[in-house]
Amino acid sequence: MQQAIVGFHLDEEEHWVANLACGHSQHVRHDPPWQNRPWVLTEQGRNGKLGVMLECKKCEEIKSG
Repeated sequence: MQQAIVGFHLDEEEHWVANLACGHSQHVRHDPPWQNRPWVLTEQGRNGKLGVMLECKKCEEIKSG
């Protein structure tokens, strides 16, 4: 289920996590070659992703359950 990014925070391991409109969160690591997200490394890059839709796996599990 698609949810909008409403903010970001760092987890206990200093990895960026997107806060989603549904109240869930999802990691948005820049970890090449598996995940190429250099925008997450700067505040400007993260701000540019506010409102972008991400697939929320937790919402999808709830919906399917």
